[in-house]
Amino acid sequence: MQAFSRRNFLKTLAVATSTPLLISASLTTLQEDKGAFIDKLLPAPKLGGFSMDDHWVWDPSVIKGEDGRYHMFASAWSKKYGFGNWATNSQVVRAVSDRPEGPYHFVEVVLPARGRQFFDGLTTHNPRIVKADGYYVLYYFGNTYDHPQPAYDEDVWATGLAKEAWMNKRIGMAYSKSIKGPWIRADQPMLNPRKGKWDASITSNPSPVVLPDGSVYLLYKSSPFNYDPPLLLGAAKASSFKGPFERLSDNPIFSFHTKEKHDNDVEDPFVWWNGKEYELIMKDRFGHICGEEGGGIHAFSTDGVSWRLADQVKAYSKKILWDDGSTTIQANFERPFLLFENGKATHLFAATGSGSGPYQFDKTWNMVIPLKE
Repeated sequence: MQAFSRRNFLKTLAVATSTPLLISASLTTLQEDKGAFIDKLLPAPKLGGFSMDDHWVWDPSVIKGEDGRYHMFASAWSKKYGFGNWATNSQVVRAVSDRPEGPYHFVEVVLPARGRQFFDGLTTHNPRIVKADGYYVLYYFGNTYDHPQPAYDEDVWATGLAKEAWMNKRIGMAYSKSIKGPWIRADQPMLNPRKGKWDASITSNPSPVVLPDGSVYLLYKSSPFNYDPPLLLGAAKASSFKGPFERLSDNPIFSFHTKEKHDNDVEDPFVWWNGKEYELIMKDRFGHICGEEGGGIHAFSTDGVSWRLADQVKAYSKKILWDDGSTTIQANFERPFLLFENGKATHLFAATGSGSGPYQFDKTWNMVIPLKE
């Protein structure tokens, strides 16, 4: 067997994906897609969404609770730290609104630090909330690390502290009968990395969908080595929300790489079951698929493994039309999430911010865009 090295892996990947925009080695032909997803987007309310003056906010995920109110689960960490401390200091929080558009108001920390002996003991991030088998179920990733939690003035990426934490990312799960808790957290990850495979480094960015039979399909992100490209997506499935999850393919489900270029990465998928097949929107990291760096793409699949791009592939843009008639181009528009009511998507949520450039923020918040019926 060849040694597992970056050169050998990328050589193998390049050969396997030498056709531009190859998706899982085959394209599925189905009925024509009905219109562009991006055309469903309405003006975004400037006073909507969720923000906190003293915290960085990211990763929106919204569900209607048993109280009839809308509950947003999000990642948050103190602005005493830099934005990059998401990797070492984030916690999952809950905010509430009477309306899906918001504004949402902070209620509580849902998944606090619980000790470095746990796989998710020091950081919880990227929440995704679903309802399954009578429970509210929260998927997320957590990590732990050996060093003390960083001081306020530490650049965690320059010192290497964030890189160690990043490599310890694992998908976790918590569940509760009530949207208000208490939450029971799994003591073991839902998925672990696999040595010598394309997902050897981490498991993170969970995107679950509960299917009509109660089983759970789960997309996740990983890479063969670390936080450098390629970042790739895998698919797994379990008969219950508690797992165990089994991979549906030994390979990544999206392979947008070519022999010449290895930065056609995608991430941040949001997946759902539309009654006939799987459907998703997700971030095009470098813009080689939808034509806009950081814009969104739209895709379909009958089996959750072989995917096809929508005829009109662009799902969303960083250019935002606000409800006061103004437009802005956001430096980032990430972690898209769709709220469904009565089986229809009604609102698109995303993490964004203002500042001097990508990830150079003075403020971040979770915004919302209503969708046409």
